[in-house]
Amino acid sequence: MKPVIGIVVSNKMQKSVVVAVDRLWKHPLYKKTIKKTSKFMAHDENDNCNIGDQVRLDPSRPLSKRKHWIVGDILKRVKIYEALDNVSAKASAVSDAGKESIKEHTATMQ
Repeated sequence: MKPVIGIVVSNKMQKSVVVAVDRLWKHPLYKKTIKKTSKFMAHDENDNCNIGDQVRLDPSRPLSKRKHWIVGDILKRVKIYEALDNVSAKASAVSDAGKESIKEHTATMQ
């Protein structure tokens, strides 16, 4: 087997990821290009992969019932954004400060 390149779709397991590999082929009779997606489970020793990362999978001996691949290299990383809880807390703090400045401004206008 040769190495394949795919996108990580799940990393909820310990030291394992699920990678979707797309391949295109032309139908022999209708000549239409068809996209097929295969999902492979792969071993990620250091839990470095995140959802959306583009990785290269190298074949290996069977590690479990469904795991026959090892993450060889992370080709492209995806940016990870902070949780919405932190953003909403910052936004509420800013809006509270804005309300106070509006009250002060209206008080000076009268």
